[in-house]
Amino acid sequence: MGKTLFEKVWEAHSVRVLPNGQTQLLIGTHLIHEVTSPQAFAMMRELGLTVRFPQRTFATVDHIIPTDCTGEPFADPLAEAMLQELRRNCRAAGITFFDRDTGKQGVVHVVGPEQGITQPGTTIACGDSHTSTHGAFGAIAFGIGTTQVRDILATQTMALGKLKVRRVEVNGSLRPGVYAKDVILHIIRTLGVNGGTGFAYEYAGEVFDHFSMEGRMTVCNMSVEGGARAGYVNPDEKTFAYLKGRPYAPAGAEWDKAVARWRSFASDADAQYDDVVTINGAEIEPTVTWGINPGQAIAIGEKIPTVSGTPEGERALVREALEYMKFSGGEPIKGKKIDVAFLGSCTNGRLSDFQEVAKYLPGKRVADGVKALAVPGSQVVAARCEELGLDRVFRAAGFEWRAAGCSMCLAMNPDKLAGDQLCASSSNRNFKGRQGSVSGRTLLMSPLMVAAAAVTGSVSDAREVFGK
Repeated sequence: MGKTLFEKVWEAHSVRVLPNGQTQLLIGTHLIHEVTSPQAFAMMRELGLTVRFPQRTFATVDHIIPTDCTGEPFADPLAEAMLQELRRNCRAAGITFFDRDTGKQGVVHVVGPEQGITQPGTTIACGDSHTSTHGAFGAIAFGIGTTQVRDILATQTMALGKLKVRRVEVNGSLRPGVYAKDVILHIIRTLGVNGGTGFAYEYAGEVFDHFSMEGRMTVCNMSVEGGARAGYVNPDEKTFAYLKGRPYAPAGAEWDKAVARWRSFASDADAQYDDVVTINGAEIEPTVTWGINPGQAIAIGEKIPTVSGTPEGERALVREALEYMKFSGGEPIKGKKIDVAFLGSCTNGRLSDFQEVAKYLPGKRVADGVKALAVPGSQVVAARCEELGLDRVFRAAGFEWRAAGCSMCLAMNPDKLAGDQLCASSSNRNFKGRQGSVSGRTLLMSPLMVAAAAVTGSVSDAREVFGK
């Protein structure tokens, strides 16, 4: 009987089974940032522990960094303290830190892949929910808590219960104007925000075969929003082509050896799964969230659900969402006036996201009364966009072109919503207060849909706005 990639990677990294039934798992790569690491380092100092394998840990600063007024010291004393603490800890432990002066700083889940640190067949952990992003490369990657950050720093291992594996096949061809973001929103809508609890999702099928690595990253990024602890795509020629020549990828004679090893981790044709779900990609439409979790999503042409038309067990949440969003059930999502448009985040802040939008922006202008932000996911992305002149396209259309960072995805920096502003966002969460205001409202959508909302001033079908 064949094995899944998850099983192969798990077995290759298992140290032992603990008395409680969990596995002590070796973590091949550990990524840290300024938010969850200071407490972990403090706990280590209290216990007299040191970083066991500093060469396996990489750090960057992303959550708290301003994207507008970026001079130091930061205006926010807490943000400044977090940055300085990360610098001190990395320097003392000998950890590679992609600081602001390196040209490599950015959102941790953008930096890892573009530097070639993220590689197939390994385990990756980070004190951040969206670590599942790295599964796009055939890795098993998951977010962890602060005590687990401490454990990995000190031992390069952590305790984790083995997951079940669900294969999510998306077959057929996507329609024009439908992107990876629409695919993952559709999957979460279909399977539910808790549907993946206890599972790793293996994404497969014709749609994923045709996706770029950046499209695969977008989907894997939001696996956690569907309740899955991890999500991955089997490594293939696209994976290897993406990694070749990157700073931390194997080179020379080691490259061919690495590719052969990576290829061996792919799921076997006769692998057994705990569940298989098949979705027709041709049925997926541009998708927009209307509520307060990523599963509360509808196609652009659909109407917002009503309480009475919802199954009994879901009515309370639908009622809560409608009240918070100030929407009425039964009305269209299309045409809802927005106040802010945000293009960026670890979900959709990569080069291809800005390239795709920039193809359609010339001749368009951000609508009056709309604040539009374009925030590259890393300094590398920003530099490449600027080499290609994409920043000029966005500025000419009325977007603010910002420095790299998490920005308005979670607003631990100055980029925040005010009051009950409604934001069209390419990020990954639409929870209450997620974007910095306790009453701020978020609509998740693809980058091109964000651009369509920005130039029309309301939620719009990008296919109609840009003639796709």
